[in-house]
Amino acid sequence: MTRTASKIQELVSEDAEMESAIEYLLERADEGTVAWGDVSDELTSGQWGRLIETGVLVDSDGEGFDVADPDGVRNALEDDDIEFELPDAPDTDSSWSKWDKVAAVGAIGLFAGYAFRSVREPLADTLNIALGPLLDLLPFFVVVMMLALFTGLYSTLLQSNLMDMEVMGAYQSRMKEIQERRKEAKERGDDEALERIQDEQMEAMTDNLGMFKEQFRPMVWIMVLTIPVFLWMYAVVGFRGAPLYPGLDLAPIVLPIAGEVGWNVSILGPIQAWIVWYFVCSMSFTQIIRKALNIQTTPT
Repeated sequence: MTRTASKIQELVSEDAEMESAIEYLLERADEGTVAWGDVSDELTSGQWGRLIETGVLVDSDGEGFDVADPDGVRNALEDDDIEFELPDAPDTDSSWSKWDKVAAVGAIGLFAGYAFRSVREPLADTLNIALGPLLDLLPFFVVVMMLALFTGLYSTLLQSNLMDMEVMGAYQSRMKEIQERRKEAKERGDDEALERIQDEQMEAMTDNLGMFKEQFRPMVWIMVLTIPVFLWMYAVVGFRGAPLYPGLDLAPIVLPIAGEVGWNVSILGPIQAWIVWYFVCSMSFTQIIRKALNIQTTPT
């Protein structure tokens, strides 16, 4: 019975019209052995082939086919859980509050700091009130490590609390299921099933826009908090010219392969040493924080 139910679930998940086809097949099977000609007016050749391939229909001494487990098939069709439905898209109207939208606008405005001194320098001066004294006590590379630890911590917490992992996991599982069914239909050359699965895949991709919006929600808050920190380091090092605080003595850093380099020396193409050091520290600390706090920031 359990095996029959799983077969029926698989067939219906592949082809939404298979349920009515199986019901018609059961009606004809009640009259005796069934041949292709008996059901060809309601079933496609692909559906007939799949019923034989999965063992729902078994050979009856060369005279036709019988339903292997009629009662099991009927019970499976009556099961409300037989259909595989797409998970509901996130409620985009309620998931983004007005503060989320304000944060998104603020993040866009902060990006202007990378191009305009009138935005960058006031932000840097404000943060320098708190971070400037650290440079008198610690080397610059240690200060960058501390900032990377801080940004990694709140980024992880924001992702964990603002993203619905259950919904995102349901979306990803559904897309994986559709891809597997598409691969199987392609292998057996079932063009009708491929067309139906393609339509279902397009529907799922449209719904996935809700998942992308859900993923982007914590990013706007992360950017609002991280961009000012980045602009402060930008101003201290002097990314595109003289540093904003020229009196600071920033000792060079020793990096693998590159050796001892200045903070504004290009290491990877146009990417300078201070950016490389920050991202290396940030990625390392983020992984440690996730493991230590047992926080999952990606759907499973």
